[in-house]
Amino acid sequence: IVYLKQHFQRIKESAFYLYLNFNYSFEKIKRVIFRLIDLNKIEDAYVRLTLFKNFKGKTSTFIWIKPYKPYPKSKYLKGFYACVSDFKVNADSFLNQIKTGNYLLYQLSYQRAKQRGFDEAIILNNKGYIAEASRSNIFFVKKGKLFTPSLNCGCLKGITRQVILDMAQKNNIKIKEGNFSLKELYKADEAFLTNSLIGVMPLFYIEKYKIGRSPFRLTGFFIREYNSLLW
Repeated sequence: IVYLKQHFQRIKESAFYLYLNFNYSFEKIKRVIFRLIDLNKIEDAYVRLTLFKNFKGKTSTFIWIKPYKPYPKSKYLKGFYACVSDFKVNADSFLNQIKTGNYLLYQLSYQRAKQRGFDEAIILNNKGYIAEASRSNIFFVKKGKLFTPSLNCGCLKGITRQVILDMAQKNNIKIKEGNFSLKELYKADEAFLTNSLIGVMPLFYIEKYKIGRSPFRLTGFFIREYNSLLW
């Protein structure tokens, strides 16, 4: 499972902030997840682990899996087409830093994007800056430098986001985290989205705006490097 230990650590941190008891060890959770996968005979699985308070006020742990169908390789060549969501995230909410089930805004943004024929929705914060996409973190490249919204913009501290930042630092690629407008994104040389399911996905269009021109050298580099870590 892709970076399972990092996901485990994040849910422990989230549980702490929300006063949920989560006393299982990483090894026990790992054994249960793999046992479920084996019992259901699923070759490639999507796994979700959820903590919640039951009717007695005690913390319950719920794990479910379902078959995962990855995007075809051709999609990584064509890239994603995104629109801009009408919904805005509150940049000052501490919930942005926690992986919770409080994602109605993101789900509605994604559904509206799909209805309009787009793959993703870019979400701005209440201050007008880019926060993230409905299901992914966002990066863009300008003159060989990597840019991504800082965590105080309202984006989730994505696991793959951190992998890309570490990878960039290791390869001496300059990084800037900060507040960025849509106009800056439109003028980027390259852009891509990241999460644990898609890995690194090129972003070629945001509505009518084409992002940069092929070849997307840094995007291709991160796709290759990320995939090499997995396999």
